[in-house]
Amino acid sequence: MTELTTQTTASLGAIAAATTLDMLEEQRLAALGKKGWISLALKTLGQMSADERKDAAPAIQAARAEVAAALDARKAELEGAALAEQLARETLDLTLPAPFAAQGSIHPVSQVMDELAEIFADLGFSVATGPEIEDDWHNFTALNMDETHPARAMHDTFYFPDKTGEGREVLLRTHTSPVQIRAMQEHGAPIRIIAPGRVYRSDSDATHTPMFHQIEGLVIDKDIHLGHLKWTLETFLKAFFEREDIVLRLRPSYFPFTEPSVEIDVGYAMEGGRRIVGGSGDEPGHAWMEVLGSGMVNRRVIAAAGLDPDQWQGFAFGTGVDRLAQLKYGMDDLRAFFDGDVRWLRHYGFSAYDQPTLSAGVGARA
Repeated sequence: MTELTTQTTASLGAIAAATTLDMLEEQRLAALGKKGWISLALKTLGQMSADERKDAAPAIQAARAEVAAALDARKAELEGAALAEQLARETLDLTLPAPFAAQGSIHPVSQVMDELAEIFADLGFSVATGPEIEDDWHNFTALNMDETHPARAMHDTFYFPDKTGEGREVLLRTHTSPVQIRAMQEHGAPIRIIAPGRVYRSDSDATHTPMFHQIEGLVIDKDIHLGHLKWTLETFLKAFFEREDIVLRLRPSYFPFTEPSVEIDVGYAMEGGRRIVGGSGDEPGHAWMEVLGSGMVNRRVIAAAGLDPDQWQGFAFGTGVDRLAQLKYGMDDLRAFFDGDVRWLRHYGFSAYDQPTLSAGVGARA
């Protein structure tokens, strides 16, 4: 018992004198480890008589508890001192400039969609959305394309194997025009909307991708005529390209959902290897380029949406958002939009703080 007291006193003194966590760990192993003096003392209890164990066991357990408590207390002291030293050493000068931090970029498609929404909002249009998985009635039939209509061959469509409960084919929408039908059914007339979003067609090359973005516009009201369409598109293109010398050319065309239908061309010139929109395509050094499809909404489409075509008229237009981004910002390959190449995005991406506004310029880059 005298030896136990001596060892306990010595151990407590060594623990108190430990100046590092490594030194403290050595004292823990010397006392409580498998070969420590307290562990060895506990093993001797089996060799004692019952009377001897009655006195020795409580004393050994008391020594063990006292040493363990001293170890915990000293460990807390050393860790607290180390933390205080670290905090004193690692200071931060708040007067220094903030370190450079990488910023995310806005994808050009998202930026152009924001630009388009800003422009058309100023013209009184609201943004409408619809499902990307459509049925063939909204995607084709309601837009004056019945099952045998040759216009269906104009779209390489991704169909799903299942049908709706009404027996309609299910597909990935080939254009955003179904949104026009849904908007007229839900809100009636008058209506003035744009419908931006993703569309899908089985085509892929430098100017086509299986998934791309479109924006379509629709105006339904009374006494609407082709002059309203021309003014709207001219105002839009001048704001988008931020030039007043935009010249439009309207060419007769065919779309099943508009009658009459017109293609919209703009004049452009080549500068530095890229197309610069502006001026008339008939000027020397200039040419015409198609940018939009449009026309007066077909009576059958208005009727399919539940409106009276004798009372309501309107116009619609559509264009590719990716194509507009290519044209405005000088991008030569549509496939690069979806490659996920961070280097491309660093070059063409927009600052998250660069919000398009008509006052500051919809295409201003930070």
